[in-house]
Amino acid sequence: MKILIAEDEEDLAEVIKAMLEHAGYTVDTAENGAVAVDLARSNIYELILLDVMMPVMDGLTAVQQIRALGILTPVLFLTAKTEVNDRIAGLDAGGDDYLTKPFAMGELLARVRAMTRRRNDYSPRIIMLDEVSLDLEKAELSCKNTISLASRELRLMEWFMNNPEREFSSEDLLDRFWQENGDADGEAVWMYVSFLRNKLKAVGAPLRIEGQSGGSFRLIRG
Repeated sequence: MKILIAEDEEDLAEVIKAMLEHAGYTVDTAENGAVAVDLARSNIYELILLDVMMPVMDGLTAVQQIRALGILTPVLFLTAKTEVNDRIAGLDAGGDDYLTKPFAMGELLARVRAMTRRRNDYSPRIIMLDEVSLDLEKAELSCKNTISLASRELRLMEWFMNNPEREFSSEDLLDRFWQENGDADGEAVWMYVSFLRNKLKAVGAPLRIEGQSGGSFRLIRG
């Protein structure tokens, strides 16, 4: 599970990173909001920890830009501001929760566990995109017709439908969907993308997966 920390206090960022890595998470860090937006655009994260007060681009502006990209990854604000209006501003900008500095590392880790667990527990069991539906319980893709999907096909299709128009490299998809298979390579991604392309055509879906073997892929609507 991959987490992004955007925090300009280098010592604090390193402490948080070390704690999360010890807990089993993979962590990227950003020193300001602009770098955080670039990383969120090009990587897949389960959670973003975002300091409010940062140079170059503050956390509120960063989360607004992240949401404008269509990225729905949960955001936990880390803020030294204690006024209620400041907290409201963070939530209105697109944040999901906040933690006021100074905080105990144990509480931060508990918030991280709760937010990632909540995201998985409350994810929809049927995903709709235009006229296409993906039933996660039955493992079925439907539009004009219905077709069954294998387990990895289902997970990959779920990801594409939750992130339409976003581009993901073969390496991104390998890291997320082939973690248990260290021997897998870009050809495995290409094979499964090809399976999904054929199944989208079979059900008459107005969606297509763009990309070539060894490169990046994205789900195109229309």
